[in-house]
Amino acid sequence: MTAVNETHGAAPVSRPRPRRGARAPLMALATAGVVVALAGGCGALPSGTAPAPPTPSPASADLSEEDVNTWLDGLVPAALERSGIAGAAVSVVHDGELLTARGYGYSDTGAGEAEARPVDPEETLFRVGSVSKLLTATAVMRLVEEGEVELDTDVNEYLDFTVPGSFDEDVTLRHLLTHTPGFEERVEGLFQPEGTEANLREHLVTNPPEQVYEPGTVPAYSNYGNALAGYVVERVSGTPFEDYVEKNVLEPAGMDSSSFAQPLPEALEGRLANGYTTDAEPAGPFEVVGVAPAGALTSSATDMARFMLAHLGELDPEQSPLAPETLALMHEPALDGETLGTLAEGPRMTLGFFEEDRNGRRIVGHGGDTQYFHSHLQIYPDEGTGVFVTLNSGGHEAVDSLQLRDAVLSGFADRYFPASEGDTSVEPTAREHAALAEGSYESSRSMHSNFLSVLGVAGQTRVSAREDGTILVDPGPESGHPTVYEEIEPWVWREVGGQRLLTMRVVGDRVEAIGFASAFTLLRVEPARVASLALPVLVASAVVLAVAVLSWPVRAVVRRRLSLPARDREGRVARVLTRVGVAGAVAALAGWGMAITMVMGFQDVPEAVLRTVQGAQWVGVLGLAPAAVVLFDDVRRRAGRTRYVGGALVLLALAGVVWFAAVFGLLSPSVSY
Repeated sequence: MTAVNETHGAAPVSRPRPRRGARAPLMALATAGVVVALAGGCGALPSGTAPAPPTPSPASADLSEEDVNTWLDGLVPAALERSGIAGAAVSVVHDGELLTARGYGYSDTGAGEAEARPVDPEETLFRVGSVSKLLTATAVMRLVEEGEVELDTDVNEYLDFTVPGSFDEDVTLRHLLTHTPGFEERVEGLFQPEGTEANLREHLVTNPPEQVYEPGTVPAYSNYGNALAGYVVERVSGTPFEDYVEKNVLEPAGMDSSSFAQPLPEALEGRLANGYTTDAEPAGPFEVVGVAPAGALTSSATDMARFMLAHLGELDPEQSPLAPETLALMHEPALDGETLGTLAEGPRMTLGFFEEDRNGRRIVGHGGDTQYFHSHLQIYPDEGTGVFVTLNSGGHEAVDSLQLRDAVLSGFADRYFPASEGDTSVEPTAREHAALAEGSYESSRSMHSNFLSVLGVAGQTRVSAREDGTILVDPGPESGHPTVYEEIEPWVWREVGGQRLLTMRVVGDRVEAIGFASAFTLLRVEPARVASLALPVLVASAVVLAVAVLSWPVRAVVRRRLSLPARDREGRVARVLTRVGVAGAVAALAGWGMAITMVMGFQDVPEAVLRTVQGAQWVGVLGLAPAAVVLFDDVRRRAGRTRYVGGALVLLALAGVVWFAAVFGLLSPSVSY
């Protein structure tokens, strides 16, 4: 059973400690790390991840404390037990009040000699990950409201360094708050060892990401961009970011259990829940977020309720961080078709929030993930309602925390704000548009200028046109499994039996970009990067080179035992250099594999190590020339079919690895990630 607690003075219900299960499979944990790093990092997982909605109820349930508590108590404890998530807290606001706040499971599972400690929704603190970005955006908008900054002014006007740029278009605060400044992804320093003193400016100016998209045109979720907005707050106010938010956002809203400080103030640190991989694992360390504005907030469920009430305009004027008109501006889409084109026909970013509409209701929200904590906040501006859910572990499977958050948020919407019958017509252009969309795509939130570009080959999405005019998207960008979409408006596609939307932008005679979940885009892959070509070339080349390396000692042993004559000395130099090149290529592939595994586990890889691996890669490149000489010489001397085939395979394998390395950034001058 799972401990349950609430805010209304009731003592925690005494329950047995969670049972200890077997360790989660290593592959599941590794997969979870990749999901957090690429889909969320300390950033949000793609929002709007709801499964197909249930059949609409004829009437909504009563949105009351009693009904919500009963519903949550029937849902969350069983989900925690099933998934191995240690603890959770949920808060709901409605009509200007905290309707309820519930705690489930444990903030401390009682490992070792410690006593298990149930989650208290008012006292227990959680790291909320990228939900922090909402407070950063609120701080920016306070400066906008005061006339200290402008949304559409070049951010370089507010900084003491120059933002990296590759286009004539200025980067503005509007771009930063809508994830459209055009930066590639960065993961280095995202999470730092406990005890590290995070330096925001240093993080921003040291090896910044390249700008790879024209500002305003391609939604590409960016921790760097949001952190840059936080640094604008710091520079313009003349106050450290954490202090500005505390004085101008947290204190006015009465959020006295919240802080961006790392480590936490002494008065709060004892209340922080432990973070776990699963409830059977030991607690993880305190996570130092290198880009504090993007993900360092620590808060309680009831404090986040105060934040929701502030954004719903339900606090007294002296408590609200922003004026009503500024709040309204924050909750409206911030970019239109002028820069986004037809991508603007689907979910868009507001000034900080994701559009997460469901059942015909306007919803804005934001999710957030660290290595151990997982949270999501949604508000319904027109209904005066908000929901916040937070967890202190990920669960046995990579998607467990996502599914539980979705069960709460989508379940809440379907129970209290059910859908009415909608238009189910399909566009007559569907077949034509489906054909134009066929192809392979990669996420806009990816690395371009370094070795992590190689991750794109493993995360591609394939769009296939079907005979009935629908498209099959594999995997669905929000579902993670093959999903069928139908066109409901020109270039707007809805999940069959669901509510997720895709929008398409056409360039020339084909779809070049597919937008989803407000801040994410799938971009058509260039032919050389298509996984169905690149992966077979890589695998076949690696196998040939590995077999060649393994054959060397075998051939030496066989030659000695059978007293076979050694090859003549002519051409020996070329053969030796070929072996060096083969060994370098194999060593480089192994080295990149280990480096990428470390990065995905949020472990820093020293530049010297990466340069060494890259050096081995260049040795493989240089091995092409002697390999070609060896093959030519064997043919010239009629050395026999076996040598012809072996030499040709080695040459082709080296060429395959070199081609792959060139296409996927393994030879890039930059190894900053």
